[in-house]
Amino acid sequence: MTRYTKRFNELNIGDVALVGGKNASLGEMYTQLSAKGILVPNGFATTAIAFWHFIDSNNLRKSLEQLFSRLDKTAFTNLKEVGAIARNLLYNAKMPPDLEAEIINAYKELQATGISEVAVRSSATAEDLPQASFAGQHESYLNIRGEADVVKAVQKCFASLYTDRAIKYREDNGFDYTKIALSAGVQRMVRADKACSGVCFTLEPESGFRNVIHIAGVWGLGENIVQGTVSPDEFLVFKPSLKAGLKSIIQRRLGEKKLTMIYAENAATPTVNIDTPRRLQSSFVLSDEEITKLANWAQIIEEHYKTPMDIEWAKDGLTNELLIVQARPETVHSQKDRLHISEYTLLEKGEEITKGEAIGSKIATGIARILPSSEYAYKVKQGDIVITELTSPDWDPILKKAAAIITDRGGRTSHASRDGCCTSPRSSPAPSNSSQPEAHPEVATGSTECSRSSDSDLGGCCAPSDRLSSP
Repeated sequence: MTRYTKRFNELNIGDVALVGGKNASLGEMYTQLSAKGILVPNGFATTAIAFWHFIDSNNLRKSLEQLFSRLDKTAFTNLKEVGAIARNLLYNAKMPPDLEAEIINAYKELQATGISEVAVRSSATAEDLPQASFAGQHESYLNIRGEADVVKAVQKCFASLYTDRAIKYREDNGFDYTKIALSAGVQRMVRADKACSGVCFTLEPESGFRNVIHIAGVWGLGENIVQGTVSPDEFLVFKPSLKAGLKSIIQRRLGEKKLTMIYAENAATPTVNIDTPRRLQSSFVLSDEEITKLANWAQIIEEHYKTPMDIEWAKDGLTNELLIVQARPETVHSQKDRLHISEYTLLEKGEEITKGEAIGSKIATGIARILPSSEYAYKVKQGDIVITELTSPDWDPILKKAAAIITDRGGRTSHASRDGCCTSPRSSPAPSNSSQPEAHPEVATGSTECSRSSDSDLGGCCAPSDRLSSP
C-alpha cells in the first residue's frame, strides 16, 4: 500500500516533489546536520500522494477546475469569492479512513517519544524554491494535541493551499495550481512560549551584503515576528570573524517586543498574545553565547545548501535548547545581479510629515490611501501610497497596486516581507516605512505624498513639493 506519511529521518532535500520544500529541508537537516550539532525538532510529513488521495476520494478535481476557470486573472475582482469556495470544498470534505489511520499512527510514534503537543505546518510542493519562497502563503497551526485535532489541522493545512494570497502568488509566479500539492508537517512543538524565537538570514536582508548574519528575535512564539506584529531585537554577526573564532557580534538593536505569544488553555484558540513585562521589553532575548551559536549554525546550513538561507529558530523554555524549525533559500538578493546597482536621488525636499524605519532603497510619490483594514481594498488605486497599522500576507493582492506602503508597526523580517507586503526587505519592489509612530493622524487620505526609503535608516513621508530623479 502507498505510504501517505514520511518520517523526517526518511526525507532529504530531493523530496520536494513528495513533501514540499519546507518538509524536505527539515528532513535534510534532521538527517544530515544533526551530527554537526544542529538541533531540529522531530516529526513527520504527509505526502503529495496523500493530498491527491484526499482530493480524489472526495471527487474535488472537477469542482476545483470549474471554479478556477471563473477566476479573474487580470484584476482578480472575484479572488475572495473563489478562494472562499475552494477552501470550503476542502473543509467540508471527509478525510479518507486509510489516510486518517496513517496520520494517527505517525502521531502515536511521536507520542511514544514523549511528544504530545505539535505544530502542524503547510509545505507546498512548489515551495521554498530558490526563485519563489511561498513564505506565509499557507497556514500553520500551533499547540495541537490529540489524534482528532492533529487530523483536523492536517485537513485545514490542505485547505490553505487555496488561501487568497496563495492563489494570487501562484498566478503572479506562473505556477499551475493543478500540479501543486500540499504536504502537512507535524513536528514537536518547541516551548518557545516560555522563552523566545525568531528568524535568521545568512546575509543582510536589505542590502544583500553577504559577510554578515542577521538574527532577529522576540519573546514567546514566533508568529509575532513572522506576522510583523512586534518590533524584534536584531543582531548582526560578522562572518569572517566568526569563522576565525573571534568576537563577531558587530551590532545589537533592542526592539520594543510589546507582545508575547503564549499557549492558551482553550483548544479552539491554541495561542494568545499577552503584554510583555517591562523588564523583558528592556532585555535582549538572546545572550552573546546564544547569538554566536545560532550564527555558527546558520553558517553551517548556508555552506550545506550552498546558497544564502532564510532560517527560523526557537528556544525551548523547558529545556533551554535552541532549535532550528525551518530553513529555506533566500529568494530576493540571491536572485539579483550583484554587479547592477540602482540609486535614487531626491532633488528637492518638501515639509516632512512623519518618519520611521526605512525598508528598501527607492522613492515614490502618489495619493495617500489610509486603510483601517484589508476590507477596504476596493479603495486602493494603482500608484497609491497605502498607509495602515499593519499588513500581513493577506494584503498581498492589495499592495501589488501600491507605489509605497507605510505602517505603524511591523518588522523588517516578517512573512509579509516575503510576500511583497509592507515590511519588505526580501521581495517588495515598492519602498516602505515601518514602525511609524502613528502616521495616520499626520496624513490625510487623498493628499499627494512622497515616501522615500533610501540614504539612511529613516524613511520619510513628505509633502508634494518633492521632485524625484530617475535611478
